[in-house]
Amino acid sequence: MTRQIPLRLPGLPIHDREQLEAGTHPDPFSVLGKHHVGEHCFVRAFLPGATYVELVTGEGEERRTAAMVDHGGGLFEALCPHEVHYRLRAAWPGGISEAADPYSFGLLLSEDDIYLFAEGRHFDLATRFGANLRTVDGIDGVLFAVWAPNAGSVAVVGEFNGWDTRRLPMRRRLGPGIWELFVPGLTAGTIYKYAITTPSGERLPWKADPLARRTELPPRTGSIVAQTPAFAWTDENWLKRREAAHPMSEPMSTYEVHVGSWLRTDWGQMGSWNEAADRLIPYLEHMGFSHVELLPITEHPFGGSWGYQPLALFSPTARLGTAEDFARFVDKAHAANIGVILDWVPAHFPSDEHGLARFDGTALYEHEDPRQGFHRDWNTLIYNVGRREVRGFLIASALWWVETFHLDGLRVDAVASMLYRDYSRPPGEWVPNEYGGRENLEAISFFQELNTLIGARGRGAVTIAEESTAWPGVTSPVHHGGLGFHFKWNMGWMHDTLRYFARDPIHRGHHGDDVTFGLIYAFSENFVLPISHDEVVHGKGSLISRMPGDDWQRFANLRLFLAMMWAHPGKKLLFMGCEFGAEDEWNVDAPFPWPHPYDERRKGVVRLVQDLNGLYRTTPSLHRLDHAPEGFAWIVGDDRANSVFAFSRSGGPGTPDVLVVANMTPVPRHDYRIGVVTPGLWRERLNSDAGVYGGAGIGNGGETSSDTVSAHGQKQSLSLTLPPLGLIVLEHDPASL
Repeated sequence: MTRQIPLRLPGLPIHDREQLEAGTHPDPFSVLGKHHVGEHCFVRAFLPGATYVELVTGEGEERRTAAMVDHGGGLFEALCPHEVHYRLRAAWPGGISEAADPYSFGLLLSEDDIYLFAEGRHFDLATRFGANLRTVDGIDGVLFAVWAPNAGSVAVVGEFNGWDTRRLPMRRRLGPGIWELFVPGLTAGTIYKYAITTPSGERLPWKADPLARRTELPPRTGSIVAQTPAFAWTDENWLKRREAAHPMSEPMSTYEVHVGSWLRTDWGQMGSWNEAADRLIPYLEHMGFSHVELLPITEHPFGGSWGYQPLALFSPTARLGTAEDFARFVDKAHAANIGVILDWVPAHFPSDEHGLARFDGTALYEHEDPRQGFHRDWNTLIYNVGRREVRGFLIASALWWVETFHLDGLRVDAVASMLYRDYSRPPGEWVPNEYGGRENLEAISFFQELNTLIGARGRGAVTIAEESTAWPGVTSPVHHGGLGFHFKWNMGWMHDTLRYFARDPIHRGHHGDDVTFGLIYAFSENFVLPISHDEVVHGKGSLISRMPGDDWQRFANLRLFLAMMWAHPGKKLLFMGCEFGAEDEWNVDAPFPWPHPYDERRKGVVRLVQDLNGLYRTTPSLHRLDHAPEGFAWIVGDDRANSVFAFSRSGGPGTPDVLVVANMTPVPRHDYRIGVVTPGLWRERLNSDAGVYGGAGIGNGGETSSDTVSAHGQKQSLSLTLPPLGLIVLEHDPASL
C-alpha cells in the first residue's frame, strides 16, 4: 500500500541545499537520513535524477510504502515511524532501485581504527580502509573509507550512482581526516572512484582509491571493490621451515623476472599468473634456482615503467590476473620449494592525476617542497615518510604482501634515494636535516620500523635493500643502530666485475684490483651479488654483448663470469635471459628471446647455470659462511702476469674445503701450482670449460692429488691445468686423508 504522509517539517536551509546540489556538502549526515523534529521523525533523501521515491518499511506482509514529497532538484522528504529501519525505492529513467539509505547508518569505523591510523600504527589498513564488504544490521554493502584531511567534501562515484558526484557524499570523522560511507547493496566487482573538492569548492580530478585491492586494467584507472583473497593455502610446512631457517647460511640463488615479458608471445600477449604457474615454476625447478624475484607487480599506470612507478600499493596488477591467481602462483612456487620475492617501491610514485599526487588538493602523500618531494631522475614524487599516516600506509602495504600472499621477501627499491636528502641534487637544491646534515633521519627511522615489523610478523620473510652507496649498517640489526635489512645488493661488486670482464684479456693483468677490491668490504654487509635488469637496458647491452673477443671467447667469458659469480661470497641474483646469453638488451615490449633449440653454445650456458645452482646448493662451503670472513681466503690475488685468481671457501668445521681457480686469459696454464692446507685427493666439481658447456674440455681429468711441493706458504700443493677463460672448482675428499 502506498500513501502520502503530510509533512509538517522545517525547510532545508538554502545554503545546505545549494551545497547538496553542487556536490560539495561537507557534512551530508547533518541534513540527509533520519532526523527528529519535536515528536516527529522524518527522512530526507537527495536523489537527483529520480522521478519518484517511496519510503519502504517492513518485510513481507508488514511491508509498507509511503510516497516521499518531491521538493524538486532531487530533494525528497517523508515522515517516518521512530526506530524503524527503512529503505528507499526510487524510480529512475532506466529502472527502479530499492536499497537501505546510506545515511541511516551510524559511525562504522572504530575509534581504535582512526586512532591507530593517525598514529601511523594501523598495519591492517587494507581490511579497514579503502572499500570493504561489510554487513551492517543485517544489510550487505561496502564501507568506503579514505584519508583526505584537507578536502572540503568527498563523494563516492561509480556506475551504481551514474557517476554523479552529488549522490553519495561521505561523512568526515573527527581526527585525522577520514571520510567514510556505507553504501548498501554494492558487491565485489563494483568499480568506483572518489570525487574530492577543496574547501573553496574546487573540483579535483577523480581519484583512484589508495587502498584499492583491485583495479581496472590499465589504461583504465578505476578502483574495484575486492574480497579478501579467498584462497586455500597448502604451504604451511614451507612457512614453518622458512621460519626456522637462518637465511644468511642458506643457499639463495634468485632468478629476477618481469613476468609479463617472460611470458610474452610473438603476437604480443602478456600471459597470466596461471600461465606463469604452469611455465615459469617448472622452469625455475629445471634451472635449480631457489628463489624468483618479481619486478614490481603492484598496479602501475604505465607498463613501460616495468612496475617501478606504482600507484596501487595493495593491488596486484590487473595485467596478469586476480589476487587469487597470484596467491595460487605463490602457493605452487612453495610446493616446488621456490621462494617468491617481490620488488617493492616506497621511494617514489608517479604524478598521474588520478593517483596520489595532491590527493586532497594538497601535498598529502608527498612533500610540498619540490626539493624534498620531487625526483628529477624519474620525474616522480617522493613519499613524505616523516608524516605518520604516510609511513603507516607504506608499512601496511609491505605487511599486506608478506602476510596475505605469503611472500618470502621484499626487495626494496632505490633505498639510497631515500637515505640522502641530497640524492642526485646539486648544491642549493636540497633541504638539510634538523642538524644541518644530508642524512634523511625520517627515512632511517622508517626503514628501521619496517624491518622490525617484518621481522616480528613475517614468519621468516626477508628484506633486501637496493642500496648503491657505502651507507654503514644497512644489514646491521636495528638494536645495533643499523637499518635492519637482511641483505643488501652489492653494487660495487657488480660494477667492478662487469668492468673487468669487458676488458680484452690482454689488458686484464693491469686491472686485477677490479676482482680483488670487493673482498675488502665483502663481509661488511650481508650481500647479494646482483646482475639485474638494470644491467641489460638503456644502451648498456646484454651480458653476453659485453664480453670481448670472437664468438668462442665471448661465450667462454660469459661462462667464466657466471662461474666466478657463483663461487664468490654472497647470494646470487640473475636477470632473465642472462642464463642463456640473450644477445640483445631486454625489451619489455618484445617477445622473450628464447634460444634456438639447436644453439649449442647457449644450451651449454644453460647447463652451466643448472650445474652452478646444484653445486652451490649442495656444497656448504659455497654458502654456509657467505657473510663471514672465515669462509673465504685468497690464495692467489696478485698474479698479474697470468691473470689467475685462486681462493678457498669454507663452510666451517666438518665441511670439506673448496678451492676455486680462475684463468682470465684465453691461454691454457699447465702445471700451475696452488698451495693447499689439506693434503690428499681433490675432486674437480665443476669446470666452466667442460665440453658439455660448450668449452674445449681442458682440465684435470676430474680429480688431482696434492704432493709435497711448497707453494703459497703451504707444504702441500696441487699441480693444476687451468683451462682458457675458465674456472674450476675443486673439493677436498676427506676420505683421502
